[in-house]
Amino acid sequence: MPSASLAPVKRALLSVSDKTGLIELGQALSGLGVELLSTGGSAKALREAGLEVRDVADVTGFPEMMDGRVKTLHPMVHGGLLALRDNADHLKAMDEHGIGGIDLLVVNLYPFEETVAKGADYETCIENIDIGGPAMIRAAAKNHGFVTTIVDVEDYDALLAELRGNDGATTLAFRQKMAMTAYARTGAYDAAVSGWMADQQGDTAPRRRAVAGTLAQELRYGENPHQQAAFYVDGSNRPGVATAQQHQGKELSYNNINDTDAAFELVSEFDPAQGPACAIIKHANPCGVARGATLKEAYGRAFDCDRTSAFGGIIALNQPLDGATAEEIVQIFTEVVIAPGADDDARRVFAAKKNLRLLTTEALADPAAAARTIRQVSGGYLVQDKDNGVITRDDLKVVTKRAPSEQELEDMLFAWKVAKHVKSNAIVYVKDGATVGVGAGQMSRVDSCRIAARKAEDMAEALGLDAPLTRGSVVASDAFFPFADGLLTAAEAGATAVIHPGGSMRDDEVIAAADEAGLAVVLTGMRHFRH
Repeated sequence: MPSASLAPVKRALLSVSDKTGLIELGQALSGLGVELLSTGGSAKALREAGLEVRDVADVTGFPEMMDGRVKTLHPMVHGGLLALRDNADHLKAMDEHGIGGIDLLVVNLYPFEETVAKGADYETCIENIDIGGPAMIRAAAKNHGFVTTIVDVEDYDALLAELRGNDGATTLAFRQKMAMTAYARTGAYDAAVSGWMADQQGDTAPRRRAVAGTLAQELRYGENPHQQAAFYVDGSNRPGVATAQQHQGKELSYNNINDTDAAFELVSEFDPAQGPACAIIKHANPCGVARGATLKEAYGRAFDCDRTSAFGGIIALNQPLDGATAEEIVQIFTEVVIAPGADDDARRVFAAKKNLRLLTTEALADPAAAARTIRQVSGGYLVQDKDNGVITRDDLKVVTKRAPSEQELEDMLFAWKVAKHVKSNAIVYVKDGATVGVGAGQMSRVDSCRIAARKAEDMAEALGLDAPLTRGSVVASDAFFPFADGLLTAAEAGATAVIHPGGSMRDDEVIAAADEAGLAVVLTGMRHFRH
């Protein structure tokens, strides 16, 4: 580490794939008396802007070759980046071989991630793997005692502020921060390449798996005020909270982001072409989900499942928010509303509620799309495929003497979609396309049945109904009933039909109990544990 913190910038190498801000940066550096070196398209763009720039090929004595694969991998470049300016042997080697120091490296990499995201073919993706760029970045970042490394367009202004504030030099603290950013960028880049290559080979459990993200937001705190937190995006561009536009309200919190993601993923299960749907989430669990003839009706029916829990919740809609629905939503305190769009009337209604966050997306998420989920445990993390399992009528197996009616079938499939998004043990009662009771996260499945039924009783009293809406409902269970008690508890609550995976060693016993109670039971053969 040098004794002096300031490192003057006299010579810079600019070689970028993303040309955003390049000309302005080149002009500013030239105005500060910095000599510019560059390659290929970057050099061409700088020259066309009237700037004096020297080709790296002139420095190395070798032309760019092999379709540009080889241009900066040369001692004249890497010696200029790696030489320790306070080491006599290094200075002697530079003098003997005519190596000029490079004090500033500005590089952003071939757009590999973007190329993959566009669905390019294998060879095109391979050609967009940068080699020289990461090599230079790593070299310059290692030598941050003397060399400044810039890899993000967002840091151009900070660089120029450093140079102007320090008579054409950068501080050690700045160079350290940029070196950290540089290594994170090459690490994320390699993670993207290795992950893509594993996918190409169908390797679901490679020996090493790298995970990377880009900071989207520094959060006020995590789940609790004593926990620090930040939000990172992975570049997958899946419609949802990570890609949504926020129109009003204060910044999202850790819990807001987690719950909004849960809400939007759930409502995306319901095709808008089949009608409006609304999901209300509290603490990552749905407290009401419904379809309706209008969004306003869907919201109202979802709200009536559990009005107490809906207070301070997250609302997700499968169609653009309209003014009439917005008027209903603002009747109680709501943290976040997310929808694939919002009309002017809805925005005017929400504008009076400054603390209500409104997020809009360009589309719904695809519930069947392949993806991975990651969960940290002490000493490591678990990786699995996202639960994108979808069940249709053709997948259902009727196992009781009584087959379900058409309405029961529709409600069972609705309940099954919701149960997929409820923490285990999950029990969901549904009637006429709306949840009427949700039991979540209990250690015993029968307790989830009881809690959901009790919530329905409470809501019947609050709504002035003669009987809870579980009367004549269907019930979905995310996993099989290990005993008949849970199923019979649902029957006592008024459920007439049950959908669950099956697979228990006591399935015959449970089916016999269902027959005796007059229930219709269908099996999916697929479970939806969610922990």
